[in-house]
Amino acid sequence: MRQVAIYGKGGIGKSTTTQNLNAGLGEMGKKIMIVGCDPKADSTRLILNGLAQQTVLDTLREEGDDVELDMVLRKGFEGIKCVESGGPEPGVGCAGRGIITSINLLEQLGAYEEDLDYVFYDVLGDVVCGGFAMPIREGKAKEIYIVCSGEMMALYAANNISKGIKKYAETGGVRLGGLICNSRKVDGEAELVESVAKELGTQMIYFVPRDNMVQRAEINRQTVIEFDPKCGQAEEYRSLAHKIDDNDMFVIPKPLSQDRLEQLLMEHGLMEA
Repeated sequence: MRQVAIYGKGGIGKSTTTQNLNAGLGEMGKKIMIVGCDPKADSTRLILNGLAQQTVLDTLREEGDDVELDMVLRKGFEGIKCVESGGPEPGVGCAGRGIITSINLLEQLGAYEEDLDYVFYDVLGDVVCGGFAMPIREGKAKEIYIVCSGEMMALYAANNISKGIKKYAETGGVRLGGLICNSRKVDGEAELVESVAKELGTQMIYFVPRDNMVQRAEINRQTVIEFDPKCGQAEEYRSLAHKIDDNDMFVIPKPLSQDRLEQLLMEHGLMEA
C-alpha cells in the first residue's frame, strides 16, 4: 500500500488535481482511499458526485466514541473510498489537531487493513502547522507530491513545503516524489517549474494544462474522467495517474535559499531585477 500526501499553496488546485488523478488510478483498477485533511471537507466532492460527506469530527461530536467505519467512509467513482476529517467549530480548536484525531480513528476502525493500493491525503496549505504536517511527521505518508504552478507564490510555497519534507525525512522515511504543475498559463511556466524541480533535486512529474473542461466537470460535480471520458483533459489526468503509478524517483529535497529562488524567478522573467 502506497501512502501519498498532496501538498501545495492554498487555492492551487490540490483537491481538484487529487480527485482527477484518483479517478485515473481508479479507472486503472487501483483500490484507493482518499482522506481529506481540510476543514472545508471538499477533498472528495467530485468522487462522490457532490454528496456532502459526514466528517469524522462531526461524527465524533454527534456520536461520541460509538463510531463505526461506515459512518465516516463512503464509496464513490470506481469504488474509491472517501473520508473527510473535517474541522473544529469556527473559532474554536485546531484544525490540524482534527487530522491527527481522524487518522488515529481510521486506524482504530481498521480502514487501513483493507486491500488498498493507495491512500491519498489531501492536505491544506503549506507545512506551517504541526497538525497539518502530521501525515509526514508521523510517517503516515511516505511519498509527497507538491502541486504548484509557475506563479511566484506557488513556488515559494513549494520550497517551504520542501523544507518541511527535508526536516521529517531525517527521522522518517518520507520522500518527495515530484512537482505537479497545475498550469495557470504563466509565460515559460513548464521551464520555470522544471528549473525549480531540478534545484530541489526532484522532477516535474507532470504538467497539467489549463482547460475549461475541469470547471465544466466541477459544475456537474464530477471528475473530468467521469464527466467526459473521451476529452483531451481526461487523457491528461490518465497520463498523470500513470506517471504517479510508475514513479520510482523519491528524494530528500534540497530547498533553495530565498535568494536563489528569486534569482530563478528573475531568470524566467517573473520578477524585476
